[in-house]
Amino acid sequence: MKVLITGGAGYIGSHMALALLDKGNDVVILDNLTTGSKQIVPPKANFIEGDISDLNLVQKILNEHNFDAVTHFAGSVKVEESVLNPLKYYENNTMKTLRFLDCLINSNVTKFIFSSTAAIYEEKKNGLISETDSCNPSNPYGQSKLMSENMIKDLSKSTNLKYFILRYFNVAGADPQLRSGQIDELSNHLIKSCIDCVIKKREFIEIYGVDYDTEDGSCVRDFIHVSDLISGHLLAIEHLVNGGDSDICNLGYGKGLSVLEIVERVKLISKINYNTKIVGRRKGDVSRVVANSNKMMSKYKWKPKLDDIDNILSTALNWEKQKLKILYEN
Repeated sequence: MKVLITGGAGYIGSHMALALLDKGNDVVILDNLTTGSKQIVPPKANFIEGDISDLNLVQKILNEHNFDAVTHFAGSVKVEESVLNPLKYYENNTMKTLRFLDCLINSNVTKFIFSSTAAIYEEKKNGLISETDSCNPSNPYGQSKLMSENMIKDLSKSTNLKYFILRYFNVAGADPQLRSGQIDELSNHLIKSCIDCVIKKREFIEIYGVDYDTEDGSCVRDFIHVSDLISGHLLAIEHLVNGGDSDICNLGYGKGLSVLEIVERVKLISKINYNTKIVGRRKGDVSRVVANSNKMMSKYKWKPKLDDIDNILSTALNWEKQKLKILYEN
């Protein structure tokens, strides 16, 4: 099987490439390296530097390869940035996806796996979020992804496109073999920020609000290990390639952990204390986001293997330590 991965030099996309290659598949990666890095591109992947909005390049790639499926990770992912610069997100996540889809349809590429987000949902302060719950994003990032979802669904009604939309909750951790992990040094991801404090890359971590309607006042999130997230993608690809119908599924563990709980857990795992600073709420954040992933588990037999916060934190910490070691050696 041959798969095109957009954003394959990024955090999640590189794990997708590793998983496909581990199973003996052919992989072509298209990435503009805005936030990605060649350092985590697997050696066996065919890497092409470029943007999905470069339609001549995209068409050339599609003409040269017979892809069984396309997995689309390329885009912008920071909630607060989307509030401050919404047009960037509508351009990168929605308009570029529109143009890219047009190329796929013109080349008769009909199996499309889309990287979406729990940020499309309306805030639900109690209980788990299911795929049938209301979609009402609280920030432009979520809006840009929801608009893309709607485009994909509409396009599938008028063409032979089959899609599988996967709505991520909070992705974290690193490849257990430490072949890939977080590489964006400007990332504001909670766990990476905590670990940066552990390895002395940050002096403290900012806590964005402790006045939410949660048990300890900080935001609650559902953290899923990146490797388990990718195993869901493998099932989605297999489903479409084998002739399955379009579908939408959540990917999360159904377990909520607060920001303050994560901060303390990282201290415990690392055996290193670090400072925190309470600041005001961050624009675009909601109080609680926890998944109901029963559909993915029951219908597609998805079985998470790293469903434990300590696994997530340990692999993330080991990855950052390895990066630091390589930096010092060079």
